[in-house]
Amino acid sequence: MPATRREHDFLGDLDIPADAYYGIQTCRAVENFRISGMTISSFPRFIQALGYVKKAAAMANMRLGVLPEDIGKHICLACDRVIAGEFNDQFPVDVYQGGAGTSCNMNANEVIANVALEMMGRAKGEYQFCHPNNHVNCSQSTNDVYPTAIRMALYATLTDFMEDMEYLRAGFAAKAEEFRSVLKMGRTQMQDAVPMTLGMEFSAWSVTIAEDIRRIGEGRAQISDVNMGATAIGTGINTPEGYAPLVTEILARISGLPLVMAENLVEATFDAGAYVQISGLLKRFVVKLSKICNDLRLLSSGPCCGLNEINLPPRQPGSSIMPGKVNPVIPEVVNQVCFDVIGRDVTISMAAEAGQLELNAMEPVIAYSLFSSIRHLGNACRTLRDLCVDGITANADHCMHMMKNAIGLVTALTPYIGYERAAMIAREAKDNGMSVYDLVVQMEFMTPEEMDEVLSPERMLRPGEDKELQEKIARRFSRKAG
Repeated sequence: MPATRREHDFLGDLDIPADAYYGIQTCRAVENFRISGMTISSFPRFIQALGYVKKAAAMANMRLGVLPEDIGKHICLACDRVIAGEFNDQFPVDVYQGGAGTSCNMNANEVIANVALEMMGRAKGEYQFCHPNNHVNCSQSTNDVYPTAIRMALYATLTDFMEDMEYLRAGFAAKAEEFRSVLKMGRTQMQDAVPMTLGMEFSAWSVTIAEDIRRIGEGRAQISDVNMGATAIGTGINTPEGYAPLVTEILARISGLPLVMAENLVEATFDAGAYVQISGLLKRFVVKLSKICNDLRLLSSGPCCGLNEINLPPRQPGSSIMPGKVNPVIPEVVNQVCFDVIGRDVTISMAAEAGQLELNAMEPVIAYSLFSSIRHLGNACRTLRDLCVDGITANADHCMHMMKNAIGLVTALTPYIGYERAAMIAREAKDNGMSVYDLVVQMEFMTPEEMDEVLSPERMLRPGEDKELQEKIARRFSRKAG
């Protein structure tokens, strides 16, 4: 049989693996919450944040004289090792758990206590020398430790995610420049609209992602308020005088995050509004990102019987029965990630609403949903750029051919030939299946050179700078009428 040690809590005794740094309360949580198979160690930023919180608490407690210096210093050293990721495998609690995060907090308390004990020359479980509750959890409650750690991890995770978003935005911006001279027909309501450039389309996607980077940055600022020092319900019970502002100041300094003490610790202990806001911003982004992926699939549809304006890089055979078929698998997988994030937003909303009175016990599912959404989205952004956007090519000749044959082209010509002539051209093109471009030239409304000037990418980018050409064509019509 594997070696064990026996630990005790007020529910009784339990055998713990001798080499485990966690203890009895962690083991009870592992037994109770066999739900997802995913542990909190899957999110190293959160484990790191717990280490920072415990270290800041120990430093504040030593300064305020409620924690012996020798024990406090060893707790700090143990926290440094947790922060460095040395003991991530010692956090086996499932991400789904009851108890408002108590299992996470006690997991951290037990690991840090046992690491400190070893560094003190003691055996694991000799808690009379460094106790998970009396020493590591001194002046703390799960109800301020857990949400503070969530916010810290969320702030750092969002910072990384904004870099992922910027990476994708820059990919679209680069393609916008590459395709700046590729003329095509724009569409509204899936119908031909007016001419544009493919570069304009890609530029618009870049701009819309940039908007969401700014919005998420604004939302990130809302989670820098923490309730550290609130303890159970925000009253600061069992803390020495001056603890809350001191521990917050220390935590901000050692973590490098712009943390501030919440204005009202009671409100900050039960409020989940910042999580709802962040989730809403993620949903806003994925709704637009999914739309972009839909557009990429539409523009690349075919290749023989679709729009076929762009080519997505082929990544794998698309069918087990249709030889040669290649599917837009990268936009498709990003679509699915977006759907998942939208679903998690509903979960977060319901969990935030489900809190009662002075605490929201549903924070574990909020944290798991947010961390999962951000991780999956970050991976999706980089996958979309690396395996799709960077390899997109344009079918410029095909785009030009479709534009010249689209009836919607007459809209761009109306300022030059007038509405009545444009309507006549549109009707003739529709009735006889002729090209708008060819009809305008045949009827001598405009020369080929004038048509090419009107339809040049430069003209698309600077509308209204063509008064001279309009006047020239108007004089031609006047001479014919005379």
